[in-house]
Amino acid sequence: MTPQLPTTAGALRAAGHLPRGVKAEIRDNLLAALREGRDPWPGIVGFDRTVLPQLERALLAGHDVVLLGERGQGKTRLLRTIVGLLDEWTPVIEGAELNEHPLAPITPESRRRAAELGDDLPVTWKHRDERFAEKLATPDTSVGDLVGDVDPVKVAQGRSLGDPETIHYGLLPRSHRGVIAVNELPDLAERIQVSLLNVMEERDIQIRGYTLRLPLDVLLVATANPEDYTNRGRIITPLKDRFGAEIRTHYPLEISAEVDLVRQEADLVAEVGDHLLQVIARFVRHLRESSSIDQRSGVSARFAVAAAETVAASALRRAALINENPPIARPVDLGSVPAVLRGKLEFEAGEEGREQEVLTHLLRRSVADAARATFAGLDLRPLAELVSDGHPVATGERVHAGDLLAALPELPVLHEVAARVGAGPKDPVGRIASAVELALESLYLTRQLSKDSDDDRSVYG
Repeated sequence: MTPQLPTTAGALRAAGHLPRGVKAEIRDNLLAALREGRDPWPGIVGFDRTVLPQLERALLAGHDVVLLGERGQGKTRLLRTIVGLLDEWTPVIEGAELNEHPLAPITPESRRRAAELGDDLPVTWKHRDERFAEKLATPDTSVGDLVGDVDPVKVAQGRSLGDPETIHYGLLPRSHRGVIAVNELPDLAERIQVSLLNVMEERDIQIRGYTLRLPLDVLLVATANPEDYTNRGRIITPLKDRFGAEIRTHYPLEISAEVDLVRQEADLVAEVGDHLLQVIARFVRHLRESSSIDQRSGVSARFAVAAAETVAASALRRAALINENPPIARPVDLGSVPAVLRGKLEFEAGEEGREQEVLTHLLRRSVADAARATFAGLDLRPLAELVSDGHPVATGERVHAGDLLAALPELPVLHEVAARVGAGPKDPVGRIASAVELALESLYLTRQLSKDSDDDRSVYG
């Protein structure tokens, strides 16, 4: 609900309120957050020591910003958090087409109203969420969409074509005193990019033949993919020159950051332990380093999120089939990821027909790496010796977690294996079985155990 604030220009002036530019507003609020130890970037993971300090310096300098990076690196998500640096409420002229300050109107109509009404000019207050605009740059975007055009309805009402009030303002003027984000900027046709030049330098707009000067107050932020410069389009040199900062983004640099990102973003329908999220994070890391994957396209963070959701869905389906509750993901559920998500990746031309083989190999490497990290310093030889000496263990989507554990006699190492994933004796058997299954798969991948598999189950022995 809008707080009790001045409702006329006179009351606003009497309260000592002064107009302030949007970049100064962001600078003041960012500095306040930094001084108070508050996080100005909630929900942003993995950029703390790289991207965020650069972005903060750019905003403190009052620069327009372009974020440059491959798909799925969180560029748009980051730009959307800038709205949190605006004042929660700001005064605007009630009924005005643009977000004009009551003490500093810029359009002919608002100036006329301010002159006629004086201190009685009505004021309303806008929340900061209403001061952020976003435009996906598409080839069919027009100058009218961004800047404005003649409104035929106003002309039909009897106004002359030379009247500035016949203009229908585009997205940029309507973002006055706010933030506008342009996603995939290189996709804009070059002639459309030219229309942004005046906005970014002279801070005004030109519409057809109108002699209209609007001193716009906007922060322009944009995203671009490096490949767009040569594939789909490019940012014209004069426009690049007008951005005060070009900041490179990146995928999470650490496995823990990737796990945190997946945990934050994924909508999981079943429990997926951190040991399995580590497998997924390492799988994505291997994909980003693989020569079989087109790295110019990148491997989006959305891939990791979708993989975790797929594993959770597989666990939920398996639990329904065998009546296992609660549904808890186990390593057997990882096998669904390559087949389901293969279409989210771009492979190099020479890998045609080998996609499934490549993904299966990298997933096995990821399981081995995650198991090595999870069970580091733990001697699994007693488990290997027991299973290979006449105690085979079966797993699969038709094998209940209780049956998997019942095939193993009491072993101290099993408690240690469970403890490594945070599972104890009183936890659901599915959580313990997930840890044991990861240990068994690790022993198989390191050739300490054999495994016979068919469509329904695998038997370690």
